[in-house]
Amino acid sequence: MTEPVRWGLLSTARINDAILAGARQSDRTEIVAVASRDGARAQAYAAERGLERAYGTYDALLADDDVEVVYNSLPNSLHVEWSIRALEAGKHVLCEKPLDRRVEDVERAFDAAESNGRLLMEAFMYRHHPQTHKAAELVRGGAIGELRQLRSRFSWTLTDATDVRLFPELDGGALMDLGCYCLSMQRVLAGEPEVVFGRQRTGGGGVDVGFTALLQFPQDCCGEFYCGFDLPEANGLEAIGSTGTLVVPDPVRCRDPHVEVDGERIDVDDTDRYFLQVENFSAAVRGESEPLLGREDALGQVRAIEALYRSAATGAAVSL
Repeated sequence: MTEPVRWGLLSTARINDAILAGARQSDRTEIVAVASRDGARAQAYAAERGLERAYGTYDALLADDDVEVVYNSLPNSLHVEWSIRALEAGKHVLCEKPLDRRVEDVERAFDAAESNGRLLMEAFMYRHHPQTHKAAELVRGGAIGELRQLRSRFSWTLTDATDVRLFPELDGGALMDLGCYCLSMQRVLAGEPEVVFGRQRTGGGGVDVGFTALLQFPQDCCGEFYCGFDLPEANGLEAIGSTGTLVVPDPVRCRDPHVEVDGERIDVDDTDRYFLQVENFSAAVRGESEPLLGREDALGQVRAIEALYRSAATGAAVSL
């Protein structure tokens, strides 16, 4: 077994706990450091979670030569800036989704990865789960005939007015936080959309608290999804073909993992998707595999997000 890949956490965000839990199951991964803008907070966080080192600035973490991978869980608006800084400091980067809402900035981030000989991956953890692979395998294998229609949804009620997802200057919004999953899962099954049409509900801060989208995919496949912070909790994916229907009841969180084809349940392995994500990335860093997600997927994602926001702003459909 090769030496574990040493990771550092860029921020003390809540999502870090899922990454830490996944890393504890991985022989390839060891999280050794954390950084915060508040040194005392970083120290307390490291002590509570058994991490070796804590830094009171993000730059101090990037200067640690022992750290090979940075997990970037900063707010959306800081993803590209600090991913590029980490890449230029010689670190590989797993950046929490969504990488950005602007095509130009995602291009810059991957350009930085390539020019520095480092890996960059967008952290869509559900993509690593056997449930996602099984759904794609069944659709591509003709289990429901020719794919004709896709429906997905992801919503829950956000009541904390101080949550970073509600601040436009931090690139918050329902499409960025929840709808990005709905879009991603449809792209897995149907490829890249050719035309998109979006509508949004904005909150008091100006971000979209709800977003609804229509998408035209190749081969006459149509998609639709909704997401929202002002709706009851909901999560699901439905793929309708010429001969049948595939349903994934919990496509993001992967609880009780299975898919259903015309009502018949097909179980898959119940594996921690965060474990699978860190395993894949650490193996890629050691040259033992390829990252599941790379530049092409990230650009397909951000092109559609950028087009959906443009459509919502103009009221017109946008061709990609």
